[in-house]
Amino acid sequence: MSATPAETHFPDADAASAWLAGEIAALLRQAIARRGVAALALSGGRSPVPLMQRLAAAGLDWPRVLLTLVDERWVDPASPDSNERLLREHLLIGPAAAARFVPLKSPAASPQAALAERGAAIGAMPLPFDAVVLGMGEDGHTASLFPGAAGLAAALDPGGTALLAAIDPPAAPHPRLSLTLAAILRARRIYLPIQGTAKRAVYARARAGASPLELPVAAVLGQQHVPVQVCIAAA
Repeated sequence: MSATPAETHFPDADAASAWLAGEIAALLRQAIARRGVAALALSGGRSPVPLMQRLAAAGLDWPRVLLTLVDERWVDPASPDSNERLLREHLLIGPAAAARFVPLKSPAASPQAALAERGAAIGAMPLPFDAVVLGMGEDGHTASLFPGAAGLAAALDPGGTALLAAIDPPAAPHPRLSLTLAAILRARRIYLPIQGTAKRAVYARARAGASPLELPVAAVLGQQHVPVQVCIAAA
C-alpha cells in the first residue's frame, strides 16, 4: 500500500488545529463504534495546545478513549517541562478527564530504567493507534527521535520490536522516553502539523529524500505502510 504523504494547507495554525481536531474526533468516534474503544497518541509542546483544547470540547465518549503521549521528558509531572502536565491542563479536563491516560513518565530513576515497564503499558493499549499526532522540530526531529542521539538508528528501525526508546538528546534538555518508529507505525493514520517558513523548508528536505539519521521525520514521511496527513499552516 502506498502511503505517500497527503498535504492540506491552511491560512494559519488556528485553522489547522480546528480541522485536525475534527478529523481526530471523527476517527475516534468511528473506532468506538467499530471496536468499542479508541487509542490516540499526542505530541506535547506548546503548539498542540489549541488542538488539545478543541478535542476536550469534542463531546466524545471519553471513558472509551485511551490516550498516551508520543514522547515525554524525564521530569516530574508537575514540571512546566512535562508533556503530561500539558495534557492534564488542556485536554484531560471536564468530561475528557474520563479518558484513560497511559503516561510515559514513571517513578523510575531514568528513562532506561522505565523502558520495560512503560513499554509493556503501551503494548497493553488497544493497538493500533487510531491516530498518532506528531510534531517536528527545525532540526528534523519528531517525537524525541533527535538527529545525533545515541540509539537513533535502532529507534528508527521500522521492523524493531521495541515500542519505546530511551533518548538523551544531544542539543535539547532532559533525557526522554519516545515512541519508536515501529510504534508510530502501529497506527491507522499519522498526522504531522507544520507551521512557519523554517519548518516548511525542513519538511521539504525530508520529503525530498533526506536520510532519516539526518532528519528523523523523513523516516515517517518515506514509509509506505501508514497514511500520513501533513497539515501545513502558512503562519
